[in-house]
Amino acid sequence: MNLPNKITVSRILLIPIFLVITLVDFNWGEMTLLGATLPVEHFVGALVFILASTTDWIDGYYARKYNLVTTLGKFLDPLADKLLVAAALIVLVDAELAPAWITIIIISRETAVTGLRAILAGEGEVVAANMLGKIKTWAQIVAISALLLHNMIFQLISLRVDIIALWVALIFTIWSGWDYFAKNKKVFLSSK
Repeated sequence: MNLPNKITVSRILLIPIFLVITLVDFNWGEMTLLGATLPVEHFVGALVFILASTTDWIDGYYARKYNLVTTLGKFLDPLADKLLVAAALIVLVDAELAPAWITIIIISRETAVTGLRAILAGEGEVVAANMLGKIKTWAQIVAISALLLHNMIFQLISLRVDIIALWVALIFTIWSGWDYFAKNKKVFLSSK
């Protein structure tokens, strides 16, 4: 297993750590920072989530720079993104920081695209994420980070960047999902 794939696996391994930190009641109390009051668990969880999210950029950078792109990496990288985002969105719904219906739409899209990728892989075609999918992933990461941090930086100016970012993520999620299925409709047209 090459370095980019090991980095991707590390992202997957950070998910249970993120879940334990954010879901287990450690009674670490609350903190106030930059105008926002939030549970310490959310702050630490946000740091773990952001760390895990940055590995997405790091593994891609090394894979492209050193020509280490592999079929395993093309499969694992988007899977790791989807698992991380789904786990974080479920935590946000549990904490009543994100609406369940938006989470359902995002996770449904991610599941549907994963299913389509599996069908394509069965036909010998491994599809790497396109630019629209990458924008979608980063929009989701920004939204989740802002929500976990309780809109920390923007509390001082009373701008709900966390909710705006969540809506942007939702729009890119739907758009990129539509684009993915439209570009691969041949799978359905040639199906028996």
